[in-house]
Amino acid sequence: MSGSSRSSEGLDPRRKRLLFRCWHRGTREMDMLLGGFADANIASLSEAEVSELERLIELPDPDLYAAFTEKAPLPPDYADGIFLRIKAFGLSGSAA
Repeated sequence: MSGSSRSSEGLDPRRKRLLFRCWHRGTREMDMLLGGFADANIASLSEAEVSELERLIELPDPDLYAAFTEKAPLPPDYADGIFLRIKAFGLSGSAA
């Protein structure tokens, strides 16, 4: 995985796929943010959080990046939960 510091060893197939997708977004900034968050948190996310992350990463990179940098809001049904955890992670650089 490009940039990943975490092995997918021991993860169930769903989490392995999600880890890969977080590191292969199409823009380096989103790879680093989502991939870094996934490296730090993928094993401990609940099934509901995994579902929420899968849904969030279906949004286009430009929309997500604009939301993370506060240049544009996300639709309200995406703008809490896992999005806020990733945003806090990006600001702190550590697991949230």
